[in-house]
Amino acid sequence: MSRTIRTATAADLPAVLGIYEKARAYMARTGNPNQWGSTNPPRSQLEADIARGTLYVHEEAGAVFGVFALIPGEDPTYGRIDGGAWRSDAPYRTIHRIASDGSRSGVFADTLSFCRRIEGHLRIDTHADNRIMQALVRKHGFQYCGVIYLANGDPRLAYELV
Repeated sequence: MSRTIRTATAADLPAVLGIYEKARAYMARTGNPNQWGSTNPPRSQLEADIARGTLYVHEEAGAVFGVFALIPGEDPTYGRIDGGAWRSDAPYRTIHRIASDGSRSGVFADTLSFCRRIEGHLRIDTHADNRIMQALVRKHGFQYCGVIYLANGDPRLAYELV
């Protein structure tokens, strides 16, 4: 069976919401209950991502099993970085809200391969408790750059791949 990554549509929303529900439960079980809590990302955010064409799904044999956003342009929360610095000021895209339903392996690697075909300069951030994501980003060549802060003030570990 062939796996594909494609732009998400409104018809994908029920599957996407289910993926995030499973991902939140997995995160809680593995020591990261606070990054997304019980409601993030909110449906309104996902609907906005779909409307902008920045939400993507992983699909195999008609089943959606993974999701992520690839956001072009400067991320406003990346304007301030403490304890380090970005490696490049060149234009970049940011990977946000990556999740899987757990049914297939390789979702991060496939996401990264897809994103790199679009943009060679990528940034990503994660919660300090998300040890799994920290290991994945380092394994795939991202370098730690410092701490950024979300709009609500919550800190996140920031990484960059140039």
